[in-house]
Amino acid sequence: MSGMSNASHSSSTHSNTRRRKRPHPQVLSGIVGTFEDKDNDYICPICFDIIDEAYMTPCGHTFCGKCIKTCIEQNNRCPRCNTTIDNDDQIFPNVMLNELILKYKIKQEEKQMRLQNGGVGNCPLGIHDILLEENLDLAHVNQFLEILKRKKNQLEADGKRIELLILKDFLHQVRQKKQESLDQLTQNLRIIDEDSKRVEEAIADIQKHPTCPNSLENAIPSTSDPGSQEGFNGSKNIEKHYLQTTMASRRKKISQHFEDLEQCYFSFKQTDSNSSDSSGKDELESFMKSLSKFTRFSSFRPLATLSYASDIYNGSSIVSSIEFDKDCDYFAIAGVTKKIKVFEYDAVINDVVDIHYPVHEMVCNSKISCVTWSSYHKNMLASSDYEGTVTLWDAFHGSKTRVYQEHEKRCWSVDFNRMDPKLLASGSDDSKVRLWSINVEHSTTCLETKANVCCVRFNPGSRFHLAYGSADHCVHYYDLRHTKQALSVFKGHKKAVSYAKFLNPENLVSASTDSQLKLWSVNKPNCLRTFKGHINEKNFVGLATDGDYVACGSENNALYVYYKGLSKQLMTYKFDTVRSVLDKDKKEDDANEFVSAVTWRPGSNVLVAANSQGTIKVLELV
Repeated sequence: MSGMSNASHSSSTHSNTRRRKRPHPQVLSGIVGTFEDKDNDYICPICFDIIDEAYMTPCGHTFCGKCIKTCIEQNNRCPRCNTTIDNDDQIFPNVMLNELILKYKIKQEEKQMRLQNGGVGNCPLGIHDILLEENLDLAHVNQFLEILKRKKNQLEADGKRIELLILKDFLHQVRQKKQESLDQLTQNLRIIDEDSKRVEEAIADIQKHPTCPNSLENAIPSTSDPGSQEGFNGSKNIEKHYLQTTMASRRKKISQHFEDLEQCYFSFKQTDSNSSDSSGKDELESFMKSLSKFTRFSSFRPLATLSYASDIYNGSSIVSSIEFDKDCDYFAIAGVTKKIKVFEYDAVINDVVDIHYPVHEMVCNSKISCVTWSSYHKNMLASSDYEGTVTLWDAFHGSKTRVYQEHEKRCWSVDFNRMDPKLLASGSDDSKVRLWSINVEHSTTCLETKANVCCVRFNPGSRFHLAYGSADHCVHYYDLRHTKQALSVFKGHKKAVSYAKFLNPENLVSASTDSQLKLWSVNKPNCLRTFKGHINEKNFVGLATDGDYVACGSENNALYVYYKGLSKQLMTYKFDTVRSVLDKDKKEDDANEFVSAVTWRPGSNVLVAANSQGTIKVLELV
C-alpha cells in the first residue's frame, strides 16, 4: 500500500511538473506572464489555480484550504514532499500569503476594469502590461493607440510650452540685467556730464583770471606758460607746442591704461555717492591729482651706472639692499660679496667717469641681506647677514660699533625706527623678530612667530607699530606695547611674503613670490589693491615705496614701477644682459638674471636699482 502510494505520488508529482510548464487556461485571464513569472508563486500545486484560503502544512508547503484537506483525507500525505500528515488539525492558515493574494486579485480586477474602459483612469496600464494581455482584441489596440496619440500630442504641447517658458524667463533675466546696466550707464553719464561741466567752468575761469586759479583749476592744463608773457615774439607758439607735446604724451599714457583709469575714476565717485555731505568736487580733485601723477612720467632716463662686483672674475655679485641716508647725500649698497659700499650721490651723478668708486667700503664676515640708515645719526648704518648677525657701523669711518649675535639662523631684514633713533628691529629664519637698542648689548624684546620672518619694517609715523612679512604668506602688524597678539594679520598672498614697506603711516605694500604686490590699510583687514605684471617666483627682487609710487624688481631682469591707484605697471626698465665669453652664445631668454634690489631717493623722482649681476643703475623718471 505504501509503495503504491509512493508510486502514485511520484506519478502525480511528475504529472504536476509536466502540467506546470503550461499554465491552466483559467489562469490566463488572471495571471500575466508565463511559468517563470513571479505571479506563479500564487498558484496552488494541486488545482493549478490562484490559491483560495491558503493553508500551510507542517512541512512548510502552502495549498488551497479545500485542496489540501481533500488530499489529507485521501492519503494523509503532503502532495509536494510526501510528509505524513495525520489529520487536518496539523495544517493552519497562511495569513500573510492570504493578504498578498487578496491584494493581487484586487490589482488584477482593476487591470481588467481599466482594459474594458479603454485604459483611461488615474493609473493607465503600462505598455508592457498591455502587450502581455492575451485577451486583447483589435478594438482594444486601436483604442489604446488613440489614447497614446492624444497623450503624445499633449506631452509635445507641454514640452513646447516648457521650452517657451524657459526662453521667456531667460529673456526676462537678460532684459533685467541690461536694464540695470542701462540704469548704471545713465547714472555714470550723469556723473560724467556733471564733472565735465565743472572742468569746463574751471577752464573758463582760469582763462578769465589766470592769476587766481582755485585748487581744482590749478591742476587743469593752462594755456599760459609762467616763463612767457604775451607780446614777446613766439611766446604763444612756444606755449602751444609745449601743451601739444605734453598732452600727446599724457593721452598716450591714458589710452594704454584706460580701463584701469576708468575703474579708478568711478571708485572715487562711488566714495562720493556714499558721502551725504559731499558735492563731488573733492573726489574729482582727488582723481585729477591721481591722473596727473599717473601720467606725469612716461620713461626712465639713466643718470649713472655703477658696479657692485669686486672684480670681473667674480662669479656672483647679487645686490641685496640699497638705502639712502637721512639727507639723501649718500647711499649704501650691500650684497653677496660681503661688502657694504657707500657712494656719494652728487659725485656719482656729476662725475663723468667710467668707474665710480665708493667713498667708504666695509667688509663683513658673511653675505649681507639688508642695510638701513639711522634717521638721526648721519653716520650710523645697520646691516644683517646670512649668519644671523646684526651689525652697527660707523659708515664714514668704516668701523663696527656694535655686533648683535642672538639670531640662530640667517637674518633677512633690519630696520631703524624713524621716531626713536635708538630702536632697531631685525627678522630671521629662526622665526623671531628681535628689538634692539643701540645702547644695550642684548635684545630688549623678542617676538616669537610660527614661521620664518623674511622682512621687518617700522611704521614711519609711530614708535610702537611694526610690520613683518612671513613664510606663512601673511603680513603681521604689531603694537609693541602689546606683543601677545597682533593688531592685524593681512592674508591674501599665496606664497611667502618677502618684503613689506610703508607708503605712509596708514598704508603698506607687501611683496611675495606669488608675483604679486598688495596694498593694505593698517586699519582694514582686506587688501585694497593687487599689483600684477612683474615676475617673482623664487628670488628676493626688492621693493621700494615713495608715497604715490611703488617700485620692485622682476625675474625677467627688469625694474617695474606701479602707481598706487592702478593695478597694472606704470613703466618698466630692462637691464642689459652682460655675458661672459663662455655665455655669449646663450639666448636672451636663457639668462637667469633678475633685478634684486631697488630704492627711491626720498623726495625726488630718482630711484636706484641693481640686478643679480651687480650692475647698479641710477634712474630718473621723466
